[in-house]
Amino acid sequence: MSTAVDSITIEVIRHGLLAAAEEMARNLCRTAYNTVVYEIHDYGIGIHDANGDVVADAPGIAVFTRGNDHGIKRAVEFLGRDKLRPGDVILLNYPYWSSAHTLDPLVFAPVHSADGELIGFTSCRIHVLDLKQKDPGYVLDSTDMYQEGIFFTAAKLYREGEMNEDIFNVVKFNSRLPERTIGDLQAQVSACFSGVRRTQEIAAKYGADTLTEAMAAINDHGERLARIALAKLPKGTWTAHDFVDQDGVDLDRMIKMNVTVTVTDDEMIVDWTGSDKDVRGPINLPVGQTEAFCSLIFKSLTTPETPVVAGNFRPLRVITEPGSVMHAVPPMPTFTLWTGLLGGEVVLKALAQGMPDLVPACSGGDVCSMMGLGVNPRNGEAWLEATNEAVGFGGHAHGDGADGIMHISEPGCRNNPVEVLETKSPMFIESYGYRPDTGGAGRNRGGVGVQRSYRFTAPSTGICIVYKTKTKPWSIDGGAEGDNNHIVLNPGTDREKVTGGSYNLLDTGEVLVNNTGGGGGYGNPFDRDPAKVAADVRNGFVSVAAALASYGVTVDPVTFEASR
Repeated sequence: MSTAVDSITIEVIRHGLLAAAEEMARNLCRTAYNTVVYEIHDYGIGIHDANGDVVADAPGIAVFTRGNDHGIKRAVEFLGRDKLRPGDVILLNYPYWSSAHTLDPLVFAPVHSADGELIGFTSCRIHVLDLKQKDPGYVLDSTDMYQEGIFFTAAKLYREGEMNEDIFNVVKFNSRLPERTIGDLQAQVSACFSGVRRTQEIAAKYGADTLTEAMAAINDHGERLARIALAKLPKGTWTAHDFVDQDGVDLDRMIKMNVTVTVTDDEMIVDWTGSDKDVRGPINLPVGQTEAFCSLIFKSLTTPETPVVAGNFRPLRVITEPGSVMHAVPPMPTFTLWTGLLGGEVVLKALAQGMPDLVPACSGGDVCSMMGLGVNPRNGEAWLEATNEAVGFGGHAHGDGADGIMHISEPGCRNNPVEVLETKSPMFIESYGYRPDTGGAGRNRGGVGVQRSYRFTAPSTGICIVYKTKTKPWSIDGGAEGDNNHIVLNPGTDREKVTGGSYNLLDTGEVLVNNTGGGGGYGNPFDRDPAKVAADVRNGFVSVAAALASYGVTVDPVTFEASR
């Protein structure tokens, strides 16, 4: 659209909105009760125009922000725009609308101008700890939506600035951890109100019409940038597939994710036709999350250097089959959303066939989450703590994959520090470090994964949410595959067990070791510079034996001199 607002004013407003979103995030982290939020940054925060399209965000979990767009639009469609009043705050966690499972509630607030005109929304999604799902902590084996907690379909937490006690009482009496859950919801409310206040200040300073036109211009500019980049990409159609280990119910059935990606001059089409249907367990995805993780991959290829705006994704079209694992419909279970974490790299696997110089090989491929819960003997209170673990990234045309960093699905996130986990729970971290020889060999090496070992000092439940253990991280152009993710319970004992996604009852003294995967390699390993192999050996990423076997390089373990 054409706009009468000059470009300098638009840019000032854009940065004002970005600053407001960042303030929302800082407010959230200061007030949340849950380490998953304030340590890990398991959140998605956005400021949106009156249509619900994001114009500014504060990065946390990348798929949350785009999912918020989808959720706001569905909630407003359900409520009616005329029902939105200044001071309202809406709660939505109905998965098929909200783009996530029940414990990732979307809280959003309308933004009105001084004369009462709806000019936008602020949004905040986080992971809360309990909303009456059938199992404490996390659900891995639900077979329908009714086992996954209580649903709020656009309920008003606040009405015109006044707290709605009815909704908070429902939460209070339907949560195993009511104080922390309500505290986290209130932190979301606070974040949204701070975003509303800052956005209204911008509207008051420049005029509501100017702000509205600037928001439109921001998204139009985002679209132009994406289309310029799209025009430079190779054109063609490529198909790939990969698997989720199991669905939590049919444990021997691997679930197929099948994608066909087409790049034309005008659009990128990501078609999930052929992905498995009739999946009984909770790894089915709300369609909003499928669209969101596809958006993440599209942005990484087109506009990675600029903040997220909805206009970036206008050239992207996502096709799904309702009733498939990529498009859940009621009452399909959706709690374990790991398909959405693994699916992005299936898109990259297809694109690697046509643009291998532009995409990396597969990373370790999972966020390798471990959640512990129980009763803490130090204070007699219920505890629940979790962390996601870093993986190795895939090698690429321009260099090695990064070693031990957060998975591509959550680039704004961190893991939970050892000190926090040990302070807040009866878990003792026995060891934590890189896993040598886990990155796939290649001219450019895949990054290595990590290992963290937990010893439980009281009876506890250890929930392992790891769903890429049966297929290895794929490589590009002759590189070697990376090593698998896997969980080991009680290693070196007669009770040793290797597993993936699982719900484990652990006694005092039992050990759980989370091993994350390495990235796939890029190019022929025997083309790797021997000096780089020697440096990998010196740094502990590659063993002397693997240097010889995988690269044909002999490395002296004392001097680190190398020869081929």
